[in-house]
Amino acid sequence: QVQLVESGGGLVQAGGSLRLSCVASGRTFNTYGVGWFRQAPGKEREFVAAITWSRGNKVYADSVKGRVTISRDNNKNTAYLQMSSLKPEDTAIYYCAAEKLGAGSSSVSAYDYWGQGTQVTVSS
Repeated sequence: QVQLVESGGGLVQAGGSLRLSCVASGRTFNTYGVGWFRQAPGKEREFVAAITWSRGNKVYADSVKGRVTISRDNNKNTAYLQMSSLKPEDTAIYYCAAEKLGAGSSSVSAYDYWGQGTQVTVSS
């Protein structure tokens, strides 16, 4: 079992930056793939970014590519999502997720564990 806790969300003006953190506890985190997803009101949960466990390969959604960087520090059992040039359409609850295969999938269904989410609100 892995427990995930996100933090770092908040209210920011358009063009601003935020860094989200995801701290894991429980089973060994460094063999899991980690993903960030988001869900806006009335919309489905969507993929933002993911990172594999071994080589740290990264993949990004087209909507955030160039504005977002995913990273992880396995020594700290923590993953990060650095976001810049934020837009009002980035407003959503952001979720961290972990998957056992370590592949860093973009699919919601691939993930075994989820955090409770952290709210990001971008004002225009």
